Formats: sequence, structure tokens, C-alpha cells
Amino acid sequence: MDFFDRQDRARRNTKLLVLFFALAVLGIIGGVYLACVLIFTGLTGPEVGLDGQARNPFWHPDIFVAATLGTLIIITGGSLYRTASLAAGGRAVAESLGGRLIDPNTRDLQERKLLNVVEEMALASGLPVPQVYVLDQEPGINAFAAGHSPTDAAIGVTRGCMTLLTRDELQGVIGHEFSHILNGDMRLNLRLMGIIFGILCLTVIGRALLRTRGRRNPLPLLGLALILIGWVGVFFGRLIQAAVSRQREFLADAASVQFTRNPQGLSGALQKIGGLIYGSTVQAEHAAEASHLFFGEALKPSFLNAFATHPPLEERIRAIDPTWDGRFPKVSVPALPELVEAPPRRPRVEPQPPVILPPSPKPTPAAAAVAPRAIPAQAVLPTLGQPTPLHLRYAEALRDALPNSLQAAAREPVGAMALINALLLSKQPALRQQQLDYIQNQAGPDVHAKTLDLAPLVERVATRARLPLVDLALPALRRLSPAQFALFSRTLVWLVESDRQIELFEYVLQRAVRRHLEPYFVKRRPTVAQYYALRPLLPDCAVLLSALAYVGSAQAGQAQRAFNAGAPYLRSTEPVRLLPPEQCGLAHIDQALQRLAVAAPQIKRNLLEACIHVVGADGLIQEAEAELLRAIADSLDCPIPPFVESAPAADPQTV
Repeated sequence: MDFFDRQDRARRNTKLLVLFFALAVLGIIGGVYLACVLIFTGLTGPEVGLDGQARNPFWHPDIFVAATLGTLIIITGGSLYRTASLAAGGRAVAESLGGRLIDPNTRDLQERKLLNVVEEMALASGLPVPQVYVLDQEPGINAFAAGHSPTDAAIGVTRGCMTLLTRDELQGVIGHEFSHILNGDMRLNLRLMGIIFGILCLTVIGRALLRTRGRRNPLPLLGLALILIGWVGVFFGRLIQAAVSRQREFLADAASVQFTRNPQGLSGALQKIGGLIYGSTVQAEHAAEASHLFFGEALKPSFLNAFATHPPLEERIRAIDPTWDGRFPKVSVPALPELVEAPPRRPRVEPQPPVILPPSPKPTPAAAAVAPRAIPAQAVLPTLGQPTPLHLRYAEALRDALPNSLQAAAREPVGAMALINALLLSKQPALRQQQLDYIQNQAGPDVHAKTLDLAPLVERVATRARLPLVDLALPALRRLSPAQFALFSRTLVWLVESDRQIELFEYVLQRAVRRHLEPYFVKRRPTVAQYYALRPLLPDCAVLLSALAYVGSAQAGQAQRAFNAGAPYLRSTEPVRLLPPEQCGLAHIDQALQRLAVAAPQIKRNLLEACIHVVGADGLIQEAEAELLRAIADSLDCPIPPFVESAPAADPQTV
């Protein structure tokens, strides 16, 4: 099962969830109706009509209509309210659970360890680096990934997870959460949170009615009935949670082990949960409705969660470590006050600066083995959504090989803005100076000065390190104010439009920056698949394939051959033709990518396969072409890991 199959499976699971929800609501409506009949009419025997015929004491159309409408309004209204409150994605979930956003520039050693692991996982997966939260008041070992898509995803860990696990164990847990991001599980999880909240609203209304007074007031009885029915509904909600999430946890465990190739790390984390007095319990107010999001069972055993959302620890451990002896090691924890308070700030240990060579250095054999200058076209698609330990080691080496000044800039807002600006500066001196003047006038002297400082370093950065630099800068850029983001976004657009000779890669790069940031500053409905047929998207496919054909071709004949090499992979029954250059400019590409981003997974699969064969029409994909493909795939929410072959480390001299 590849990346696109897993995305389709997530969509089918969503339909199954809607079916379960509808059945649960029907059952609740029946319970509410029966309670209303018993409370408001009583059972005094069969009623007799004017015609002398006995009436069914359980059938009252007026009560049925009122009970049905009332129940639907409460549950649907509650679900819509909760869904709207989660529109911000992973950030909203983390904050509702009491999460504290970790500063990307933190100097705390535990937080730095966590951020390093998350950064490595993101770079190895081809995903944007998510925001990372810590639940300071939670001493248990647990974690979660939440969001509508990788763009607005957040990773959260409990204080116990961050402080009690080794780096390998933490890497296993974070790998488990990244598999949920890659598998498309997060959107389903948020919808399930909305459903559970809607059902819980019945108990809230019931408590309110229970407090009403009056000698012959039947509302307290109705309130008690609603509370009971609501808890029964919650019970069935737990059933839905268990049905949806239990098997996915086994799959995520297996994916984490495949990613890290270290089963002892994940197994050790699970064993520590079993040996810790707090286990994986989460005490946050909204833990019940979010229990299916977590790495481990978040709720204490009770009647309502007898159908656990996670498999037993013993089963999970033995699935990845058959040699486990069945014993949980006793885990000693710090005193509770030390555990729940924010840890003291400690100085950060900076890595030694790498060697920086002049621009366009010749690759060493080691570097060429890790990040090949050319790879076979057919080797690209199987890696999509399938990161390996080699990608993980490469990502760690690549990040560590970046100059310290670039890493530091990427972790604070002003430096991150300057870094992106520097990546988009023109190579023509006159236009470059014009761009710098615009940055000084619009963004201010601080951003301008920082851009000047970073520009020489950015020029020496290899093409394959540019997307990772953008990904590393995203967490800091998300900390901008709305006004700062609006100004930054306008600056990016101007830098692109001012350079008439801008490369397609640079254009797609700045577009990716704005696309990943907009959900944090602009309120929009989460995107869902809108196109399940290729035909209405054929003009957009033609624009993108034509643009790629011209990028890699010096002559019109070469462009036509490249286009012809990729077009059949669209698997269209209608012909697709190469467009003239004036019909596939940046504005056309932008519009095409917007529409293609909301296509069904299998359409995206065929499109990316076509793009790969256009770029690799000669059988090989060069380094610059590979990064362009990764940038385009990122625009379609289809993360492609870095292109690597066999060596375990990156040569810093070529970064």
C-alpha cells in the first residue's frame, strides 16, 4: 500500500465514520423519544380514540418530531461548533489540551532534543516542520499529532514523554506520530473529536434541565434521562473511536520501526509506559474527546472506555519486539513539582561550524553517494510518503552541515524572514539592489540588514539544501503577527514579480512558504478533495507539464519530446498537448496548482508520475530538477523525501 492508497483508505474511513455517527444518532433519537413519551404522557394503559379503537401508547407524532429535531439540533450544533473551534488545525487541539508552544530558538536541552528529533523527521519525510507543544502538567508518557493536513499539523508531547525517554525512544514515538500525518489520519481524528463533543452536549443540556425547579416540573426528569442517554451515546462514541483507531495504531507502530529501523526505541518507550506509575494517562479537560489522537491510552480504565482506543501494551510491544520478556521496567520519575514546572533555561551547545567552500564546488565521492547528481526517473515515486532510515540519517547530517548562522536565523522570526528573502534575491546586480531597497523600505532596517548578512551564505548553499532551509524556518515564521505576515507575504510576491527571469523552482519555493503559513493567519475552511475525475483538470495538467518541459529543454524539439514522455502517465482518454510558453507562465502555473491541490489522491499520483517522466525524459533526474519536483509535490500535499542513494552522511562541503 503506497502513499496514495493510504490517502484513499483515510477517505473511505471518513465515510465509514459518518455511517457510524448516523447510526449512533438514530439510536439516541430513539432513546430521547422514548424518555419524552414516558415522562410527558406516562403509561396509564392504552388510549382509546373517539372511534373506540385503542391507540398505540408509544406513538406520538408531535413528541417524535420535537424529540428528533431537538436531538439533531443539539448534536449537530455541538459537532459543528467543535469542528469550527478546531478549524485552526493542530494548534487548536494542542492549546485545548493545555499545550505550550516550544520556542524554535529554545536553549533548554530537553526541548532542544525534542525539536531536533521533530526537525529530522520532517526533513527526512519531505514535510514542513510542524509546531511542537509540550503538555507541562502531564507526567505520563504520551504524544499526539493533530491537524487537517501537514500544513497546519502540530506535534504535542507530555512532560513525561520529553523528560523520561531517551533520544532513540523519543524518535520512535515521533516517528509513530509522523506516520499518522503521512497516512492522512489527522483529518479523520479531528472529525471524530467533533462527533464525540456533539454527543457530549446532550449531557450538558441534561445537567441544565436537572437544575430547574417546580413542583410539577417534568424537566428535571427529562434532564436525568438526557444525561443517561448522553452517556450511552458517549459509550457508542468510544466504540467508534476504538473501531477507527486500534488497527491504525499497529500500522503506525510498524511504520515508525520501518522509518527508524530501530524497534528497540519504540519498544522501550512502550515498556516505560507500562512501568511508569502515571502510565500514558492524560488529565487535560478535553482528553476524553481527543483520546484517539494519542500515542498511548490517554484515559484511565472505566466502564465508558472499556473499548480502548489503543491495543494493549503487551500486544504492541510483541508486534515489534518478539523477544520481549513480558516485564515492564520500573521507571523512576522526578518529584511532581519538578516535573510540571517549566525546566530552567540552559545554554545551548552549538555544533562546530562546517567548512564553507566557494560557490559551485565539485562534489566529493561521499557527497555524490548520498545526494546523487542524477537518479533514475522510475526511482522517485516509490519513495513518496515512504521515508527510510537512510533519509533520516541524511536529514540529520544535512541540517548539521548547514552554517550555524543560517540555522540560528531560521529559528527566530526576523532571521527567518531575511532567510527567505535571501533565497529569492536576483543574481543580476541592478535588480538585486532594487530588491534590497524595497526590503529596506517595506520590511524595515532589521530585516534588510539581516538579509544582507545572509545573502552571501545562501548563495553558497547547494540546491538540495534550500527546501530544508525553508522547512526549518516555518516554525519561526508562524510566530509572526498577522500584520507582519501580511507585509512579509507582499514582499515575497513583489520579489517574485520583480524578477522577470526568476526560475520556476524559486517561484514554487516562495509559493510553498505562503501556502504553509496562510492557515495560521487567514481563516479558511480546510481544503478537501473536490475533483475525482481528471477531465476538468486536463488544462491545468497541460500547464504544469508544459512548464516543466520548457524548464529542462534548450530547444522546442526537446520540450516536445519531454512533454510526450510524461503525458501518457496522466492516463487520460483525451489528448493533452504541449502549450506555447506564453500560456504556461507563473500566473497560469499558480492557478493550475491551486486546482490540482484539491484533486483526489489517484489523480495526484498520475500527475506526479507524469511530471517525473517529463523532467526525467532523458532517463535521469538532475539535482536541481529533483528539488523542483519536491517543491511541486509539496504544493500538492504529496511529500517526497530527499533523493539519496547509499551513503549515511552528507558532506558539509557541498551544503
